Amino acid sequence: MKICDVVAHPISVPLDTPFYFSQGWVNKRSSLIVEIVTDDGISGWGESLCHGQQPPHIAAAFIEQVFKPLLLNRNPFDVEVLWEQMYNTTRPFGQGGAAVNAISGVDIALWDVIGRSLSKPIHQLIGGAFRTSVTPYATGFYRVANGKYPDDAIDEALRYVDAGFSAFKLKIGFGIEEDIDYIHTIRAAVGDNTRIMADANGAYNAATARRIIKSTEDAGVYFFEEMLPPEDLQGYKEIKNESKAFIAAGEQLFGKAGYQPWLSASALDIIQPDVCSSGGITECKKIAAMAQAHNTMLVPHVWGSGIGLAASLQFIASLPSTPLSLNPLEPMLEFDRSAHPFRTDLIQGAITMEAGEVQIPTGAGIGVEVNREVLEKYRI
Repeated sequence: MKICDVVAHPISVPLDTPFYFSQGWVNKRSSLIVEIVTDDGISGWGESLCHGQQPPHIAAAFIEQVFKPLLLNRNPFDVEVLWEQMYNTTRPFGQGGAAVNAISGVDIALWDVIGRSLSKPIHQLIGGAFRTSVTPYATGFYRVANGKYPDDAIDEALRYVDAGFSAFKLKIGFGIEEDIDYIHTIRAAVGDNTRIMADANGAYNAATARRIIKSTEDAGVYFFEEMLPPEDLQGYKEIKNESKAFIAAGEQLFGKAGYQPWLSASALDIIQPDVCSSGGITECKKIAAMAQAHNTMLVPHVWGSGIGLAASLQFIASLPSTPLSLNPLEPMLEFDRSAHPFRTDLIQGAITMEAGEVQIPTGAGIGVEVNREVLEKYRI
């Protein structure tokens, strides 16, 4: 089997109602979908994550101009060899960011090819499944123009509870006192039986984050995510043990080399690699092994299309709890509920929550089929 084509599918669609978070406005949802075609007719699919304001053209340029010439006529089963060669090629102008983001999409597509060729889901190829389903938490709580807060957020929180979610993640980062009041208000609205997380998207420094963490301890926040910018390892070490809440971050760290100093420094309670951005299946399994060696929990970041969601579920299936025990804290699935016109249509609605759980797909490769009509509809 040989790779005969590598296709970058940049897709994007404007949002009917743009939303904002602590770093600015999101006016469209975009993604870079990677297709790897083999000489025996198999197509494998991957995704390079587009964060809220990230254009898909960046990853597309890496794939078309740098990686495609390296991949053509290669054996897709050489997936780790190909990963290291792509990374080494981009070392002088990469090592993280868009370079590893693009490698991630290619790597997932290679694993999808391998799985489809063997008629096995990826999780069976990377060690097996520690679980057949995962508890999701709803991600949302972005703000819109002319919204009324916290009233709109209370309504959103209650919708998630009514839909069967046992956990959700607030967007914070809108000001110290506002965030403190906001967290307390949402907790009062949903009661004590719902797990609440809070994500500031790097809006604070250690001093201001400490004030929010300490002032909301009675609200029982499960974890605070990205309270500080991703460069501030020392700041994370300072806030990590400020309360019973876990401190989480890592969606903007890349590869095993990016995570190594954070794990060695015990800077985080929970690391959050994104399989579509932090290195794909190949590298994220290595990050997971490093986390296990440091006895650090891992809850992946997930914010892409249905392809990224499916790949993330394959990865989550393979994660041991940290540590293994009779009643461990299990990994969760970040289940994005914010506006996204093609997230579910791209995989024909294959992944849903039922009875508060999301099943791990058991089909070949990433476990879902891709709707090419959606790719064509939103192509840019």
